[in-house]
Amino acid sequence: MEPGAARRILEEERARGLDLIARAASLEDLEAAKVSLLGRKARFSEVQRSLGSFADRDRRELGAAANEVRASLGAALDERRAELDRDAEVALLSADGVDITLPGRRPRPGSLHPLTIVEKQMVEVFTHMGYRVAEGPEIEDEWHNFEALNIPPDHPARTLKDSLYVDVPGMLLRTETSAVQIRTMESQPPPVYVVVPGRVYRREAVDASHLSVFHQLECLAVDEGLSLADLKGTLEAFAHEMFGPDVRARITPDYFPFVEPGAQMAVSCFVCGGVGCRVCGNGWLEQGGAGMVHPTVLENCGYDAERYTGFAFGLGIERVAMVRHGVNDMRLFVEGDVRFLEQFEGVA
Repeated sequence: MEPGAARRILEEERARGLDLIARAASLEDLEAAKVSLLGRKARFSEVQRSLGSFADRDRRELGAAANEVRASLGAALDERRAELDRDAEVALLSADGVDITLPGRRPRPGSLHPLTIVEKQMVEVFTHMGYRVAEGPEIEDEWHNFEALNIPPDHPARTLKDSLYVDVPGMLLRTETSAVQIRTMESQPPPVYVVVPGRVYRREAVDASHLSVFHQLECLAVDEGLSLADLKGTLEAFAHEMFGPDVRARITPDYFPFVEPGAQMAVSCFVCGGVGCRVCGNGWLEQGGAGMVHPTVLENCGYDAERYTGFAFGLGIERVAMVRHGVNDMRLFVEGDVRFLEQFEGVA
């Protein structure tokens, strides 16, 4: 290679390199330009390899010129690399940016489930009367669920048609929270004043007023001198506190193995006002059973039935919620329809 040709190549490569570097649109393009300009097979590298064949003067001049071209191209590469890095960072920030001029999205307020709300309200009514809250297991043995409550082995509730048994002999999903009353009396001497909220399970045909899995709130009071009048007064006070002074409460005779005498509590229908409709049938909405604790139940728990008396009742939380909020189908509470549940936002 002649010295003149080497000078021409250096100038051409400088001009070509500066243009190629300026047009690089990405770091990958810039790296390809570097290889093309300064790589082993580049024309610039051929000039450098041929310097040894030139005379001393030409070698010094062309060596200085080659160093100048390399420095010029290196500076251009560094500058363009910095520009591409800045552009990439700006693009990333732009993609992740938030337009603060847009209106914010207000989060929807959460709420407790309506049954939880009503359960809390019911519990508060009784705790204000001086009762305490008791809880127990949802999988019960037959003693606490049946036998201690004076329900004999031949009672229909103990068949597979009415109760849900598990794969452990003698164990079942509790059919009522009365089992916790037994556990409470077994654990302490009288007097006893407790309320027991919880979930219970039965083989029920599901309809507008029945569910197979539902919630109860049991009340138990055991002390000296308690009578049916105390039971009636407690139920009426509860009804007026939960449903208002205009709602009528009715107590009618009924039979339950664990109480004597037994009664059924109902309140006037919120839909028809007590006339009778498809929701209530006869103008009244059943709320639960009640009565004076059977002496056998007291004795099963080690209490002196001659000295102590007591009353107990169980209220369906779903039924109370239906009356309190004007709901005409119990299934709405468990179907998970947001349009129904969002009506209770902010209610506590």
